Amino acid sequence: MMIIGITGGIGAGKSTVSSYIASLGYPVFDADEISRNLTRDGSPVVDELAEEFGEEILDRPGVLNRKKLAEIVFADREKNNRLRQIVTMKVREAAIKWITEYRKSGNYGIIFLDIPLLFETGSEDLCGQVWFVTADEEVRRQRVMARDGATAGQVEKRMRSQMPEREKAERSNEIIDNSRGVEELHQTVDALLKKYDRTF
Repeated sequence: MMIIGITGGIGAGKSTVSSYIASLGYPVFDADEISRNLTRDGSPVVDELAEEFGEEILDRPGVLNRKKLAEIVFADREKNNRLRQIVTMKVREAAIKWITEYRKSGNYGIIFLDIPLLFETGSEDLCGQVWFVTADEEVRRQRVMARDGATAGQVEKRMRSQMPEREKAERSNEIIDNSRGVEELHQTVDALLKKYDRTF
């Protein structure tokens, strides 16, 4: 069974790639979804985050204000690292369990791990291949501003808190450019699937 990791910087369109792959019937582990579940209202992880970063990250007891937390951690590298220790490593543990279950089933030739911080958490060691999704920086910036209602400055802080695009590209097996549109993106992904999946 081949395990392919999908990663990319903020606003690159990694989730769009993963959603398309999932629509074709491939199993996809969604790290963002797992992270949201871990920090759902009333979760013990929310209490742990409040203890670490202060009650100001809560809308009310047990309810996380994600935007406020983002403002804090993206402005401070040490706090960002601490957030990864609390949440991201739990996501990695969930990914390992998910892989084990699919490996036991023996029903799939390829499965995918959609993990934004794949390299930052050392999770590339779970993968046989890594596909890196990227896009022009200005395209990414505009996407995040429209999606999150963030300012250009806030988006810039998030971008700079992540591993440089060049380094991620150098450590990846395949690069998917998502600067031009959905149709071309799908064509690129189809070509990669044909390359690695003989049944595609």
